[in-house]
Amino acid sequence: MSNKIAIVTGASRGLGKNAVEKLADQGVDVILTYHSQREEADSIVRAVQAKGGKAAALQLDVGDSKSFTAFATQVKTLLADIWQRDSFDFLVNNAGIGLGVPFAEVSEEQFDLLMNIHLKGPLFLTQKLLPLIADGGRILNVSTGLTRFSLPGYSVYAAMKGAMEVLTKYQAKELGARGIRVNILAPGAIETDFGGGHVRDNKQINQMVASNTALGRVGLPDDIGHMVALMLSDAGGWMNAQRVEASGGMFL
Repeated sequence: MSNKIAIVTGASRGLGKNAVEKLADQGVDVILTYHSQREEADSIVRAVQAKGGKAAALQLDVGDSKSFTAFATQVKTLLADIWQRDSFDFLVNNAGIGLGVPFAEVSEEQFDLLMNIHLKGPLFLTQKLLPLIADGGRILNVSTGLTRFSLPGYSVYAAMKGAMEVLTKYQAKELGARGIRVNILAPGAIETDFGGGHVRDNKQINQMVASNTALGRVGLPDDIGHMVALMLSDAGGWMNAQRVEASGGMFL
């Protein structure tokens, strides 16, 4: 039986990169997207291949919905060339940016940027890729702990993720006839370079998060990569339309 195939957006670094590694460990082949870091993406492809899996990297700007038709065509070609298939199994809408701005100072340009990347992008990318997703496949959207608890500066970012949480339920409802499960993963604060790397590099922020987390530490990329692999595994097959928070118990 051939390996499952996942598309993971924004996977040249951070949580996306880790998710690719964990999926590859589970025998899942990957098409990963990158925005500008071609060399990093290629190195991840080689790492997956070294584990015996198949992988490929495609450039994608999730904030540019006009590019999605051409991207879908590239995916279709890759599937045929590398896997001799006309479909893939898992879509992980991971790509994103961190932007912390006080509500009173948010500009329309910043609002539009966050909306295009975190809501409009994943919505229309998923729509464009639907014909290529296998019946019985999975869609995993990515949210944030900031939709449950509030930290100043993230009003617009969290609002877009909140919209994705509602969208997830509707996608699950409307795609259920094809056996496609749709869930959304909400990470807590994680030590990556996301949003300038504040959680990882700022000792005060790191200690604040750890002291407000039941497990007493800040999350690591492995914590989220394992969750992605778990939610896409056969063991998660009856979970649908759920927001799953992986934060170690932040702000309980």
